[in-house]
Amino acid sequence: MVCLGNICRSPLAEGILKSKVSPDFCTVDSAGTAGYHIGSPPDKRSIAVAKKNGIDISQQLCRLFTKSDFETFDVIYAMDKSNYANIITQAKNKVESAKVRLLLNEVELGISQVPDPYHGGEIEFENVYNLIDKACSKIAKQMTQSNE
Repeated sequence: MVCLGNICRSPLAEGILKSKVSPDFCTVDSAGTAGYHIGSPPDKRSIAVAKKNGIDISQQLCRLFTKSDFETFDVIYAMDKSNYANIITQAKNKVESAKVRLLLNEVELGISQVPDPYHGGEIEFENVYNLIDKACSKIAKQMTQSNE
């Protein structure tokens, strides 16, 4: 799960997907394409909206997306087209590029990008949570079906 700073959207996506799949089944992590907040916890508003929905993301620490993530992960979800492009530029071949997807392309919501709620308030964070939750529900369902 990748966004710009790894403090708003991608920590929520990590926490939401982790709440829907077994840690024995897959590894879920998040990162940012910019190193603004490395080592910091997620934004307090992301922590609050996750907590409101029964998910604790307060122990996550922001990290930078690296080229080694292509080796570590089978699928890399970008929150928006800008971060998608930033990730793709780090891919060294078509196999790595094929791992990168826009998160909201997993569901039909009429939008392809998770908006950045950073300059917004509680309503924007709740909207982002709901968008990510819908995509993660579909991803978890697909993962479960493919392993049956």
